[in-house]
Amino acid sequence: MTTAPGLSSARDRHERADDGRAVRGAPPAGRPQLVERWPHGVSGEPTMRISDVLAELGGDFPTVTPSKLRFLEEQGLVEPRRTAGGYRQYSPADVERLRYVLRQQRDRYLPLRVIGEQLAALDSGRTDEPLTPRLATADGERTGPALAGRHTAASLATETGVEVDFVVALLEAGVLSASRSGHLDASAHEVVVAAAALAEHGIEPRHLRSFRAAADRQVSVVDQIVAPLRGQRAVAAQAHAASVAAEVGELCGQLHTVLVRAGVARLTS
Repeated sequence: MTTAPGLSSARDRHERADDGRAVRGAPPAGRPQLVERWPHGVSGEPTMRISDVLAELGGDFPTVTPSKLRFLEEQGLVEPRRTAGGYRQYSPADVERLRYVLRQQRDRYLPLRVIGEQLAALDSGRTDEPLTPRLATADGERTGPALAGRHTAASLATETGVEVDFVVALLEAGVLSASRSGHLDASAHEVVVAAAALAEHGIEPRHLRSFRAAADRQVSVVDQIVAPLRGQRAVAAQAHAASVAAEVGELCGQLHTVLVRAGVARLTS
């Protein structure tokens, strides 16, 4: 499978030892030593199994699967080492690269090609984007904000500084949705913050039903596009469906924003 543009292939980042094993990080003969891959200063010692990685990422990315991790490896975005038995082993640095990729897909809806180019820039130090690894430093200490947990209406109200009744009203209006256990997803925080700001202008939770309906219609359009891919069993097809869905969803959001801005501009022209 083709490696994401902007990244060197796994073959280019390895050479063979005398016994035929791949030596990670050693440059091919005649090529200069490569710089340390981002994130710098984070342990590259492979001590984690796939189950460990899923446990670390699960708080922020509850839907990530072993298949998704294998797909990102195939794309050259992360390079876990292999044991003598062929099992993958990840380092804290590998987990931070995965977290970065998943966050860029989820929060910025970027395609893997662009994320690969960003990682290549981070590897070479060509970017000034402030990125702080959150998993662990070389000495094993956690850094950055704590992993986001699942919210209840009460905990979300406390975190955002609104009344619990306000969050409940958003739930009753269908703007927010809760699981059977009563927990809200990671996007709920942003929804409540935006809804609270609109409430200062007299827009109540019940007025936001149309926003939810519009978003659901856009999601339906995305679903129609990725349904053929999602129906395939191949690991690559499933991961490609997630990437396409994220990219098309971002384009829908951009179009919606442009249309709203244009309409608002006409109100005051």
